[in-house]
Amino acid sequence: MYHFFVKKEQIADGTVRITGTDVNHIGHVLRMRAGEEILVSDEAGRDYRCALERIGRDEVLAQVLEKSEENHELPAQIVLYQGLPKADKMELIIQKATELGAAEIVPVAMKYSVVKLDAKKEAAKRERWQAIAQSAAKQSKRSVVPKVDALESFVGMLRRAAELDLFLVPYESAEGMGKTRQILQNVRPGQRIGILIGPEGGFAPEEAAAAARAGGELITLGRRILRTETAGMALLSALMLQLDGEKQNERNISG
Repeated sequence: MYHFFVKKEQIADGTVRITGTDVNHIGHVLRMRAGEEILVSDEAGRDYRCALERIGRDEVLAQVLEKSEENHELPAQIVLYQGLPKADKMELIIQKATELGAAEIVPVAMKYSVVKLDAKKEAAKRERWQAIAQSAAKQSKRSVVPKVDALESFVGMLRRAAELDLFLVPYESAEGMGKTRQILQNVRPGQRIGILIGPEGGFAPEEAAAAARAGGELITLGRRILRTETAGMALLSALMLQLDGEKQNERNISG
C-alpha cells in the first residue's frame, strides 16, 4: 500500500486532501485510480487507511476508511547528532536513521569534519536531506517524517543535549561492554535520548571530554572500529530492539 504524508488541516470530515508533488506521483507516476487504497499519515503521527475518490490536476481527494489506533513510531524520541561526514554518506545516514526510528537528525560541525558548508550550500543540502527522510519514512511506513535540522555547532549541540534524559556517545577509547549493555537494558519508553556520532576522523580528545562533562555517557560498541555511517546505525538498532521489546512487554502485562 502506497504511503503519503499530509498536514493535520488536510484531513477534515472524513476526507483527505493531498496536494503538491504527490498529486503528480499518484496520477501520472503510479497511475492510481479511484477506489484504490492508500496509507496516509498526518504530522501528529496518526495513520489512516484511505480510498482514493478523485484524482485531479491540483489535488487528490481520498475518503478515510479507518483510523489506526497505533502508529509505527518508537515509544521514545531519539535524536541523532551526526558529525558532518564527507560526500554522500550523510544521505545514507539519514535514510537508515529514518528506517530505524530516529525522530530528529542534526548534522554537527566538529573539529575533524572535513566538509565545510556555507549558508547557500547548507540550504540546498538540507532540502535534499529532508526529501530523503520523507522518502525513507514512506518506504518504512513511519507515521511521522524525522526532522533534519540545520547544521549545529559542537557547543550548540551540547546545550541541546543537556535537555535529554540520556545522552550516548560511542567513543573508540571507551571500554567495558558491560556498561553499554547495562545502559541499553535500562532504556525505557517515554525517554528522550541523544546519540552523538563523530565524523570520519572521530572525536578530538577535547570534544570527548566536553561531551562527558555535559552528561554524555561515553560507551563502547565493541572491539571493532566502526565507520561513521555504521556506528549510529548500530546503536540505533540496539535501541530500537530494546524499546520495541519494552513496548511489547507493556502490552502483554496490560493485556
